[in-house]
Amino acid sequence: MFDVGFTELLLVGIVALVVLGPERLPGAVRTAGLWIGRIKRSFSAIKAEVEREIGADEIRRQLHNEQILDLEREMNAMKQDLLSPGSLPPKAPEVGGDAPEIKPPAAPTTPLASQDQKPAP
Repeated sequence: MFDVGFTELLLVGIVALVVLGPERLPGAVRTAGLWIGRIKRSFSAIKAEVEREIGADEIRRQLHNEQILDLEREMNAMKQDLLSPGSLPPKAPEVGGDAPEIKPPAAPTTPLASQDQKPAP
């Protein structure tokens, strides 16, 4: 990322030695090392979290796609069942126009008792 060579690091070290002095330079280097370590750990934790979330989203997406495929299979199976020749429902009468009147059955003209009698031998 940063193209820092050995000569640049040597120059920064010499400037730090002159500015901070030999007494405070080891403490400053130690503090800088701690901060750099914390920053690296934070970035790696954030990176791992993002990768986990991306993986979880991908898993959710795959599960959703599988559910959609299962629903499509069920729908196609139901469609095949409905379209098979033996399972067609009776055709409904057409809507509109003059519908024939439905009349109640006529009452019998002969009494029932006369129908139950057997002829004599």
